[in-house]
Amino acid sequence: MPAPLPQPPHPLRRTDRLPQHRLTDQPHRMSVYRVPMALRAYLHRVNQRHPWSHNDHYGPWIAGRVAGSGARHVLDVGCGAGNLVALLRRRAVTVTGLEPNPQMARAAAERFADDPAVTIVEAIFARRDVERRFDAITLVAVLHHLPLVPTLRELRDCLAPGGRLVVVGCFRENGRVDLLVSLLSVLMNPIMGLVKHPARAAALPLHMTAPTADPQETLGDIRAAAAQELPGARIRRRLFWRYSLVYDAPARGSLAAPPRAA
Repeated sequence: MPAPLPQPPHPLRRTDRLPQHRLTDQPHRMSVYRVPMALRAYLHRVNQRHPWSHNDHYGPWIAGRVAGSGARHVLDVGCGAGNLVALLRRRAVTVTGLEPNPQMARAAAERFADDPAVTIVEAIFARRDVERRFDAITLVAVLHHLPLVPTLRELRDCLAPGGRLVVVGCFRENGRVDLLVSLLSVLMNPIMGLVKHPARAAALPLHMTAPTADPQETLGDIRAAAAQELPGARIRRRLFWRYSLVYDAPARGSLAAPPRAA
């Protein structure tokens, strides 16, 4: 895997592809050594021929959680080429996408050039409009590129009263449960590729070409940080090396808000 590109403070990058250490001979302390070399090579070939986005797989679920909150004005942090923005736009009044990668930001801006309700900003999260509050904020495979605790605090402060934060993120495997879910994901990944992308691909689609990096925090680390900064957040382990986090900010005038359906 190429080394991560240098980034300014609070970089935002997307992790769309299956981490290479799970399919190649690069050492990894958990998954790699449990999958025979021949099987890993076969899975790698299938995944290269039939690529699919783990992030887009969760897009409809994210959009549903946002719609269920009644959000009108939504921020997508690290919007990439705009696939999730397109889903969010179906229900929201306005959608703002932040994307620091120039190529991705340009593609997203061109995609929504004729939609005045969508604004694409080429910027990192730290350079957002800090005065603005949103009814919902989404992040997909972005949070692990940012300092965890400070970013959760800033995301919480960006929410309007009663607003909802929806995160689908990546975490570092640690323990037997993570191992079992990872192995299941390794085996399911080529099947999903054949279903979602039956024709052989000549190249990866644009939204799957952004630089990637392995996460450093375990799911336990993320749960602890969320308990500190986002009390009441609901966190679940997901397939394909992802977790989900849903947090509802207290409504105006209340000390705490009862959890809504996630």
